[in-house]
Amino acid sequence: MAHMKPLPADSHPELADDFKIFEDILGFVPNSLLTMQRRPKMVQAFGVLTKAVMDPEGEVDLGFKRLIAHFASRAVGCQYCEAHSLIAANIHGVSQDKLDAIWDYQTNPLYTDAERVALDYALAAGSVPNAVDDELMERMRQHWSDGQIVEILGAVCLYGFLNRWNDSMATDLEETPKLMGERVLAKGGWTGGKHTR
Repeated sequence: MAHMKPLPADSHPELADDFKIFEDILGFVPNSLLTMQRRPKMVQAFGVLTKAVMDPEGEVDLGFKRLIAHFASRAVGCQYCEAHSLIAANIHGVSQDKLDAIWDYQTNPLYTDAERVALDYALAAGSVPNAVDDELMERMRQHWSDGQIVEILGAVCLYGFLNRWNDSMATDLEETPKLMGERVLAKGGWTGGKHTR
């Protein structure tokens, strides 16, 4: 059970446009934001940051940025965000077959060498202590421009905020991401943890 109950989505009508951002990303308004709306300016600021990081005019594929977010969340063990990021990846064009193969990303032909190193980078950047080193940056630069690396790290950092928020709040996992977690992540030990009590 969550440490703080989400408020109804209509509690702050001025947040309707902000909530729409996340409905477009996930198909629903997440419980994390329904809890956060106790401070509407935080929801608004997070919406602005999300739109900047997940800018459709960026050079890194939007669906792939959600896989980056998944690996950053995996690094810190936020099971809520692990499942959410896969839902968002699927909505933004990553095939279910590719998601189903996520545990084998290092060897599965659905993943490119560029994607593999970026997912390694997301794990390293999301780890505490941070594990990004010179060798990993050199590998990244073999496949990604500096601007693309900034976009990739932006996705890691965006989810860093969410990882801390959702694990500290024990945010209740909604049904759609729970089903995705059970389908894709359970084989790697994912249970939903504190988010499905």
